[in-house]
Amino acid sequence: MSLSNMTNNQELDALFASLADPTRRAILARLAEGPATVTDLAKPFAMALPSFLQHLRRLEEGGLIETTKQGRVRICTLRAGALAPARAWMEAQRLLWEERHDRLEAYLSTLMQGSDDAR
Repeated sequence: MSLSNMTNNQELDALFASLADPTRRAILARLAEGPATVTDLAKPFAMALPSFLQHLRRLEEGGLIETTKQGRVRICTLRAGALAPARAWMEAQRLLWEERHDRLEAYLSTLMQGSDDAR
């Protein structure tokens, strides 16, 4: 495996790990409406702030959000194009499976024609 593939795999692993948790997906859904402070993002969740901050850290590590500090307030925003690597990977998988399906369909068609010829 090449170094670039390993890097891409690590990036995808971090991205999908970030998306694996329902709390983090809810945070992303909220940020899709626009930037928000950490305090505002944490309000709907019944958890201690340190636990919530771990979710934000995981989203940052996955490349899905950015946080900036304005005075004492941290603002979170979605990163533009953050889901592009996942989308590209899923598209490659779709094409691969469509190709396999087409080959299977052609093979079965050949088998069916051979079966008809034998009659």
